[in-house]
Amino acid sequence: MTSAPRLLTDPFLQLPTENSVRVVWFTEFAGSQHRVAYGENLYKTAVASTSKLSRTQEDQHSRVGNQTQDGQVYQQPVKRNIWRHEAEVTGLTPGIRVAYRVISVREDGESVSSDVFTLASTPRPGTAARILLTSDHQIKPMVAANLQKVVETVGQVDAVWFAGDLVNVSDRASEWFDDHRGGAFFPCLQGHADYQMENNGVKISYVGGEIIQHAPMFTCIGNHEIMGRVGCGSLNDDFDHTIPREVAKKLYGEQSLKDNSFNTDTYEEIFTLPESQEGGKTYYAVSFGDVRLVVLYVTNMWRTPNLDAEARGKYRERTADLQNPENWGYGQHIYEPIAKGSTQYNWLVQELNSPEFIQAKYKVVMLHHPPHTLGGNSVPAYTDPLQIIERDEEGNIKAVRYEYPKEADYIIGDLMPLLEAANVQLVFYGHSHLWNRFCSSSGIHFLETSNVGNSYGAAWGDNKREVPIGYQQEYVELGDPNGLEPIVPTIAPLLNEDGKSMPYIASNDITVFSIFDTGTGTISSYRFDTRKQDSQVLKFDEFQLN
Repeated sequence: MTSAPRLLTDPFLQLPTENSVRVVWFTEFAGSQHRVAYGENLYKTAVASTSKLSRTQEDQHSRVGNQTQDGQVYQQPVKRNIWRHEAEVTGLTPGIRVAYRVISVREDGESVSSDVFTLASTPRPGTAARILLTSDHQIKPMVAANLQKVVETVGQVDAVWFAGDLVNVSDRASEWFDDHRGGAFFPCLQGHADYQMENNGVKISYVGGEIIQHAPMFTCIGNHEIMGRVGCGSLNDDFDHTIPREVAKKLYGEQSLKDNSFNTDTYEEIFTLPESQEGGKTYYAVSFGDVRLVVLYVTNMWRTPNLDAEARGKYRERTADLQNPENWGYGQHIYEPIAKGSTQYNWLVQELNSPEFIQAKYKVVMLHHPPHTLGGNSVPAYTDPLQIIERDEEGNIKAVRYEYPKEADYIIGDLMPLLEAANVQLVFYGHSHLWNRFCSSSGIHFLETSNVGNSYGAAWGDNKREVPIGYQQEYVELGDPNGLEPIVPTIAPLLNEDGKSMPYIASNDITVFSIFDTGTGTISSYRFDTRKQDSQVLKFDEFQLN
């Protein structure tokens, strides 16, 4: 028996205004008559526009359809046809939820529709809202459990803030839609996941949460939203082979610059986000109830700290590539400048001085790269790599190394003084796959809540970061490299082997999520042990914005 035709995703909400919201969904057929039915008895209709994703593919590393091992079906990247549909629902009244469903008609005339969900416009100032803070899903093992427990614990949220690294390889379609391991991006956030976790022979299935069908999502770019040079053999290789734009210009000229350096095309095609004139969807600001949220494009290429001869790393090029600059990785290079005087920096200065920002009750900045963290990804400093080429007596290259002067850190030296002067209350970020938080002397709270599996641990106690010895710079092995002390959770911290409270959670078994209640200004963090079917969700930390 053949299965009934279906949409590739449920609908999800984007770009709410005072009287409207966008509804977006995806199909694997072009179809026609794509529309939203909404209102009382679903008698109103909003017609959708349709576009086709331009870069979505599957490859030898996909886990989709009949491919359960590398290369079973796909031996190289293959285009996957996916259509995106978007309709704007207008005439909404703030505070009033409206029922809706989406309908698409296939080429054979068969109509395919979603279940009925609810939508709303953006809340007015003074209206309490509950906002889910999340990050770094990347089809990691605990995402489905994490989001399922969000819904079971706090019910329907009013918005989702996502601090980057939505999937692992942005152009791989199945990571967004239908990776058959059960943890793809949209299924997890829409309650259609089927992720099995096993402990001592006992399997527990998690389905994610029905969240973004009802709540708009605001996202920022992390390093995993960025694809690199095209045609490297697999999507993993395309992702890994990003180089700075100025290097690509020298090597390949102006033509096809994105294909020879990096792009965020799939990310930008999937989401409808607020836009700035200077940065488009890549950095922007938006008001949501009592909050002014400023979203920055602050991320760099992650490279291994390993110093082996075969490492295209943070600190060196591979020995085999020394004579071939086109194969270099160019260190942990920055994608979009945030340094003083850059376009993004100047835009931010204007935004921090805007009436919308100044008058907001809560002033929040979201970015991907951590200003303060116990995670490994905060070392080296967030600055342009300083390339050092060593040559022998005949002029042949014998080593290419990279240094990152700490005094040139753009986040700490350029960005943070702006945020402190503007009385920002919260900086929210991810990247290191753990939970920890800090507070500066000026009163800014820093929260990293990206623990959904594949944690790389915290640089605390005996767990030191992997840093190079004998380089010009001193790279920090333990603690926050930028000098703040982590805050021990206020309610129920985890304990180490000596019974002492730990100021972080970095676990591949215990997952964490955080909820911002704008009615009280409180941010509460919860943890859940995925190994135990009868485990209870436990609130372990809470703090309040001034």
